[in-house]
Amino acid sequence: MTHRIWLSALTCLGLLGAASTSGAAEQSLVQRGEYLARAGDCVACHTASDDKPFAGGLEIESPLGTIVSSNITPDPDAGIGDYTRDEFAAALREGKRADGANLYPAMPYPSYAKISDEDIDALYAYFMQEVEPVADKPPESDVSFPFNQRWGISLWNWLFADAEAFEPADQPTEPIERGAYLVQGLGHCGSCHTPRGLMFQEKALSDSDDDYLSGEALNNWWAPNLRGGGDGDEGLQAWSTDDIVDYLATGRNEHSAVAGEMTSVVANSTSHMKDEDLRSIAAYLKSLSRQTVNEQDTPEKTSSARTEEMLTAADVDEDPGARLYLDNCNSCHFADGRGAPQVFPSLNGSSLVNADDPTGLIHVILDGARLPSTPKKPEALAMPDFGWRLSDEEVAQLATFVRGGWDNHGGEVTADQVAGVRKKLPDDRKSSAPEMQE
Repeated sequence: MTHRIWLSALTCLGLLGAASTSGAAEQSLVQRGEYLARAGDCVACHTASDDKPFAGGLEIESPLGTIVSSNITPDPDAGIGDYTRDEFAAALREGKRADGANLYPAMPYPSYAKISDEDIDALYAYFMQEVEPVADKPPESDVSFPFNQRWGISLWNWLFADAEAFEPADQPTEPIERGAYLVQGLGHCGSCHTPRGLMFQEKALSDSDDDYLSGEALNNWWAPNLRGGGDGDEGLQAWSTDDIVDYLATGRNEHSAVAGEMTSVVANSTSHMKDEDLRSIAAYLKSLSRQTVNEQDTPEKTSSARTEEMLTAADVDEDPGARLYLDNCNSCHFADGRGAPQVFPSLNGSSLVNADDPTGLIHVILDGARLPSTPKKPEALAMPDFGWRLSDEEVAQLATFVRGGWDNHGGEVTADQVAGVRKKLPDDRKSSAPEMQE
């Protein structure tokens, strides 16, 4: 009898131990899924109200019309609570809802197709077990005909989407392989930084094509070239691995600071990622070769010393852009254009300043910018807006001066370009100073 009691007790303890181990494993899977959701920046598009994360309702402007993000909380009616694991995977990788309808390609499923089965499992566990269900049903997207016919997206998918899993390149190093997986898949960096074709498709989904991550205009901003390999000094080529890690972790480094769409990416995603993953991303970006800029196709570079000497002497009678710089920019970015590291970004050599498309620079001058508060850099430093005090012509003159000053080689900016950017600002930010008198 005593032996049976002991055996029963040991059996119960074994079952409890097994249950405890199983519970710990499940919790670990959920935590991993939460981290992966951060890496994928799911909250950015699927959150319209901060108190209702992942409940959707965010309006995303596209060339097709206004796309409204879906509720991806585990609510069974308004969200994805009834999705099986395989239906969840199909939504991520193939852009298919549980009812078989197509999702709009604003959802980056061409990139998410590369997510591994193990990471799909972790994401599913997180969304179903940890995310708070919200019963709000977002409104329908307002997309013009024929793009509002979701069945037609099947043809677009057949032509442009690649539903194959991630395949590492031949004989990569481990950090580069991990970085490639994060950048091409969960990070979906190509969604913003890869040029789009006539049907709004990404021209490349992997580094097998030189178009991949070579830069693109997006929502009134310029998403710069991220290819950081080679011997040149353009953009990320001039950045070290530590520079890239600092930028992704804090939104600032010795060369630059985030603005526009990237502010949200850093705040919600990359600043929460592990240092080793950020280093893997940096190693991968530095491994991508970049085409050398043809110096004959760009304006002659200006001597940095000559620009600095002119500004220091305040000898700006011949250049209204230089006068505007002294009046509005010099106190933070200084006569050498290099600002203060980690505080005021350098304008000399900045990828934003030298971009082929000047809309990002124009946008910052008109509407200002604010750095995100991150765990490593909680100070949310801000640049004021100047659109209210500068006319379109003045902004064009200032931007042209900055793009051609020091060692920069950007082209001229016109008042019409400034007016085009201003029109897209919120209504309360569109006003400007009166045009200058002749």
